[in-house]
Amino acid sequence: MVNDPISDYLTRIRNAQQAGHRFVEIPASNTKKRITEILYNKGYILKYKFDTTENNQGVIKIALKYDAASKTPVIKSLSRVSTPGLRQYKHANELPRVLNGLGIAIISTSKGLLTDKEAREQGVGGEVLCEVF
Repeated sequence: MVNDPISDYLTRIRNAQQAGHRFVEIPASNTKKRITEILYNKGYILKYKFDTTENNQGVIKIALKYDAASKTPVIKSLSRVSTPGLRQYKHANELPRVLNGLGIAIISTSKGLLTDKEAREQGVGGEVLCEVF
């Protein structure tokens, strides 16, 4: 049993990249699906696919993205900010800027999961789930 599914999601991606895998499979949830869509839209992963399984939980299949010349992963850092033991909530004007705007922070807001830039534009704060660059 996993106590923190988002940390498990991030760790599976980090481990797959460190091992040089091209694909990774992760048990699905609505939050993980939205995080995957954000990573795809921002260009951090190559492609993804949502599949259903016999127990109806589903699985997310992610094709990882690597630099063509150096064969290094596009995602340099993938870190969890808010943990079950220490939740990190921020107002819209306090949201973190990752690498001075070059990276993204994924925020859980009342309007769904948004990047830090989108949350600032909409004027909403929330729980800072993770930072990616």
